[in-house]
Amino acid sequence: MTGEVAVIGAGMHPWGKWGRSFVEYGTKAARAALADAGLDWPDIASVVGANTVRCGYPGQVAGATFARALGWQGARVTSVYAACASGARAIDTARAQILSGMVDTVLVVGADAAPKGFFAPSGGDRPDDPDWLRFRVLGATNPAYFALWARRRMALYGDTPEDFAAVKVKNAAAGAANRHARYRSPVTAEEVAASPVVADPLRLLDICATSDGAAALVLSSVEFARRHGVADPVRIRAVSSVAPVYPRTALDLPDIATDSAPDARVPDGFRPSIARAAYEEAGIGPEDLSLAEVYDLSTALELEWYEDLGLCAAGEGAKLLREGATALGGRIPVNPSGGLASFGEAVPAQAIAQVCELAQQLRGRAGDRQVAGARVGITANQGLFGHGSSVIAVR
Repeated sequence: MTGEVAVIGAGMHPWGKWGRSFVEYGTKAARAALADAGLDWPDIASVVGANTVRCGYPGQVAGATFARALGWQGARVTSVYAACASGARAIDTARAQILSGMVDTVLVVGADAAPKGFFAPSGGDRPDDPDWLRFRVLGATNPAYFALWARRRMALYGDTPEDFAAVKVKNAAAGAANRHARYRSPVTAEEVAASPVVADPLRLLDICATSDGAAALVLSSVEFARRHGVADPVRIRAVSSVAPVYPRTALDLPDIATDSAPDARVPDGFRPSIARAAYEEAGIGPEDLSLAEVYDLSTALELEWYEDLGLCAAGEGAKLLREGATALGGRIPVNPSGGLASFGEAVPAQAIAQVCELAQQLRGRAGDRQVAGARVGITANQGLFGHGSSVIAVR
């Protein structure tokens, strides 16, 4: 047992607003991943689906839903939900099945048909649900949360709306070269500044949309990949999934208040702990990275990830951006896929889509978006209720 699993297939359904079932999107992504792997559907021993909770009963049993759509063939089925980290948890579940020797091949699928507009909680009273409380008691919609982080950066580090706009400009340029992206037009800083204010200081083009879309991976043991003719496969070396440890000094999505029983063992916050756990498992550090795919729910939050991943010191994210280090051709490109700025949120699919991008980059198949000499990549995202995840892939 090496601790690594191979990525032998990656497939996506383009992001957009297509008005069709998430099952259709996921099935097409799955077939694309199978074709990329050179496998037939009966060759798959297990299906792990990342759930969506907005599409009725089938969305909550995604593993079986996609197996049924592809045609029952006896594969093991598993369904996983971890909010925006669902895709990474599905990958980790697949990895565990492979490393345990239970199966040699796993299809991982995530797909969504997102509602129009910004996400909101379901109806009804749920006073024990911190997400419901965030919306209904505090009025802290997702854009308001993003704006609070932006204001915090402005107050602490001197970041400006122009810095935030530059993130959108960078990601839109990359997304323009990605055939799976929803938004494929370059954007100027002037266009960002002219877009409507949603939650001051963030404007419409600072905030990611909600989208339909899907992504899928075929994972296998490294031995299976080599028997199948892939001598040097992309390999997943680490998957972290961590929850916050208190005390908390800033409001964050996992909760809306500081815990009443603080634990002084933690040197920093939740988001840095996500990448730190992945680095420790992989035995590498930020200095080893070739690229990163991060969860840019807003432009300001991308800058926060630079620091959380250890690409620079706290407060230096905007400086790294201004230097061009995180753009295509820079020292450490971030979101060469175009990020959520170019795709929007299709919640169960997005962490899988991040790994699809790593796979294409590490294979040298990213076309105009290719990061020269890419050998190590990291993903990072966070979901509601304390779900944080990061995947490290190597070649």
